[in-house]
Amino acid sequence: MTRRVAILGSTGSIGTQALDVVRSHRDQFEVVALAAARNAELLAAQAAEFGVASDCARICGDDGDTLAELAAHPDADVVLNAVVGFAGLPATLSALEHGKVLGLANKESLIAGGPVVAAVRERGGGEIVPVDSEHSALYQALRSGAPREVRRLIVTASGGPFRGRSRAELEHVTVADALRHPTWTMGAKITIDSATLANKGLEVIEAHWLYDVDYDAIEVVIHPQSVVHSAVRFVDGSLKAQLGTPDMRLPIQYALTYPDRRPSPAAPPDLIATGRLDFRAPDEGRFPALRVAREAAVSALVRRPP
Repeated sequence: MTRRVAILGSTGSIGTQALDVVRSHRDQFEVVALAAARNAELLAAQAAEFGVASDCARICGDDGDTLAELAAHPDADVVLNAVVGFAGLPATLSALEHGKVLGLANKESLIAGGPVVAAVRERGGGEIVPVDSEHSALYQALRSGAPREVRRLIVTASGGPFRGRSRAELEHVTVADALRHPTWTMGAKITIDSATLANKGLEVIEAHWLYDVDYDAIEVVIHPQSVVHSAVRFVDGSLKAQLGTPDMRLPIQYALTYPDRRPSPAAPPDLIATGRLDFRAPDEGRFPALRVAREAAVSALVRRPP
């Protein structure tokens, strides 16, 4: 059966990779809507390639109303929200309100509006399938057990380009240094956030709202090889992890085809070639953004009205 998709943020890193996935499965997907903040020329080329009507391929900037309208497209089975920043929240709410499967790459929706998103998801009957590699891994692993059986979520982090550097060395790094991620190819904002571990702090908040797990049961572990994308520890002591190559097309495709799996354009991990998998605790002294994000999230829960 053909899966009809709307891709919001189609000219960015996640959006262009999503269209790569669609190209690999032309007979299984139909693109019904595209939106971009900028780059009208690329958007027009995408619309022409995938046969998207001109009124459903729009440059939106930060226009939440237009994004929400496209997220509610009556023909869309799946909405991929790859909009950057808080501007993506209206699209998230609209997709869930209209009962869509929401492939969520816009973590700011949950960071800024977690309680609102949760309420709309319950009311509208939509389903969130996360696109972050870590949250896709958790989502897949959590399908192995009931919520009452979950003891702990383990969110992995590559450590970014500055792992292992001393505080003194960090005083001299540049923006160009921060943009040289050792394992992932991503947009500039998330790459910078990854370098400071701020992104991992946001992912802790995201995990809380996605899976209804207390903050003290969400752990961050540095894993330089970026092969184990995250794991779940269950009450019996078993650990369920999802492994894959560091290629965003894997979690994107999982969101677009959920609950099914299809052959992927991404190469499978080669454990022999990888050789070793290392894990260590994050240094929150050198990378305080992770600690600050967690403290802010816990504080927000304490202040939240009953």
